[in-house]
Amino acid sequence: MTTAAPARTSTWTIDPMHSIAEFAVKHLVVTTVKGRFRELEGTIHIDEGSPENSSVEAKIAVASVDTNVEARDADLRSDNFFSAEQFPYITFRSTRVHRLDEGRFRLTGNLTIRDVTKEVVLDGEYEGQIDDPYGNKRAGFTATTQISRSEFGIKWNQLIETGGAVVGDNVKITLHLEAIRQKEE
Repeated sequence: MTTAAPARTSTWTIDPMHSIAEFAVKHLVVTTVKGRFRELEGTIHIDEGSPENSSVEAKIAVASVDTNVEARDADLRSDNFFSAEQFPYITFRSTRVHRLDEGRFRLTGNLTIRDVTKEVVLDGEYEGQIDDPYGNKRAGFTATTQISRSEFGIKWNQLIETGGAVVGDNVKITLHLEAIRQKEE
């Protein structure tokens, strides 16, 4: 009689020094403005035998928004947009992982911005693993999604004469994550 090997789950911590959450939104209909959040953290639990049983939890400090224009960043932190003082974090908690092939996956979860939680789907790519010079195992992931900012309560806008809006509603989000495997105790 043989017994199946126990499922092996590893825990990975997102390395904030080597990870970034970026966004892009249309400005005046014809151009794209990009920004990033400089402070993010999270944990990835990977079921190595059944990746669909894996999970992710992450949070981003809203006050760390950076578009390379301080006046715009201050406006984004204000009640016009993120209301960073009242809602200091954007959070994500996965609910499903669907493996598409060896390197691609679809991650479904609950994204909370301000006081609104909506289900989002991220298209992800596993970038690989490496042992770093310090004895750590590191893995890279990229994920993208698109959201409607108004659905998350971020509705400030102005109309322009040609009929468009100053700030577009669709926001493209790209995550570049490097995670460090936690050593087993």
